[in-house]
This record gives sequence, structure tokens and C-alpha cells, in this order.
Amino acid sequence: MYYSILIYAQEGVWERLTEQEQEAALEQHRQLQAECEKEQTLGPVVRLGATSGAVTVRQRSGKPMTLDGPFAETKEHLLGIYLVKCSSIDEAIAAAKKLPQGIACYEVRPVMWSNADQ
Repeated sequence: MYYSILIYAQEGVWERLTEQEQEAALEQHRQLQAECEKEQTLGPVVRLGATSGAVTVRQRSGKPMTLDGPFAETKEHLLGIYLVKCSSIDEAIAAAKKLPQGIACYEVRPVMWSNADQ
């Protein structure tokens, strides 16, 4: 089964890190990606752009409506997504724990549908 690892952080956290802190965080991402690639368990990985470039499509009065910006009520926003093939949620949690801690939080969730196996 695939599990998603959703990466959340507050806007601007990454930009406030020093170059060395950014490189150390990226190295942890590269290590997890390399490990999952070796085990052939890595699905798509994406880093999302800033929320300032986001739009939300939501139904209003039975018609789709486009709103500028993300429409989440939270200080943190979704930064990126891993899709990893794991035998259990515990295995997916272990993968998430290998990512940089303290600058983001990671939501691990089962994926109910994916075309990654096609």
C-alpha cells in the first residue's frame, strides 16, 4: 500500500534558515529518497510552490468557483508530498521520522487510490 507523507510548515520558515541549515535539511530528503529508490518504494515526490501562487476551486451555489490563494484555515501550509510504498503505517512513520524535524511536521496518511502501480 502507498502512504503519503505530507510536509507542513509555516510560510517563510525555509527562507529564514541559513544556507547550511537548508543544505542539511535537503540532505536528509536526499537520503530518504535514495533509500526508497534503492528499495523501489518511492512514488512521486513534489515540492509545492508558495501559497501566494495557489488558487482554490470550490463549489458555490452548485457551480465551481475559483478563489485566489489557498483556502485553508491554518498558519501552516502544505509544502510537499512523498508517496512511499510501505507494508504498514509504522513503516511509513519510520520514513517520515528520517526527514528534518523542527522545521516542518509530517502527516502520514494511507493513499486509497494511486496510478503509481500502472
